[in-house]
Amino acid sequence: MYHPDLLPYSREPDPPRASPQSCPALVLNADYTPLSYYPLSLWSWQTAIKAAFLERVDIVAEYDREIRSPSFTMKLPSVIALRQYVKPSSHPAFTRFNLFLRDRFACQYCGHGHELTFDHVVPRAYGGRTTWENVTTACAPCNLRKGGRTPAEAHMGLRTRPYQPNTHQLQEHGRAFPPHFLHETWRDYLYWDSELEA
Repeated sequence: MYHPDLLPYSREPDPPRASPQSCPALVLNADYTPLSYYPLSLWSWQTAIKAAFLERVDIVAEYDREIRSPSFTMKLPSVIALRQYVKPSSHPAFTRFNLFLRDRFACQYCGHGHELTFDHVVPRAYGGRTTWENVTTACAPCNLRKGGRTPAEAHMGLRTRPYQPNTHQLQEHGRAFPPHFLHETWRDYLYWDSELEA
């Protein structure tokens, strides 16, 4: 049962970085893999606790920070796992964010990561379509330089040809962009291929 009157609690005054809002829960699928690497699948502490009370998730790890109501005390969840497996979509949506993630947030003409936009490799004026296979990440200066021409006409080579990624490929690309905050309890679930410390 969900307790709407739960309040953040700590035995000592916490610095601002230890507020409940700075205690998100890493959300794992039922197979204990993250639902998403980039953006990292995180829920607020309120959503995580509500899901736990509704028995939709299992609490895998906790913060030292506690919450309480007049009759109840519990630690904030730091890692939770869904009880029912969510099958990831095999083909991700064609969005600007997913396009940038496919291309690792780098212009496919010069390699820079600033002022990113997208470019039709075969221009629309030539019949080029807005599809995974014809759109690539480009910085604004390269996009302006290429204009309404093909890469060959503009004497600009592509680093990689555009392609339709699958969800696994995007997740692998996302692993290269860890967030600024990684709680110690998350590490075993995020970096399967990292070398273990002795």
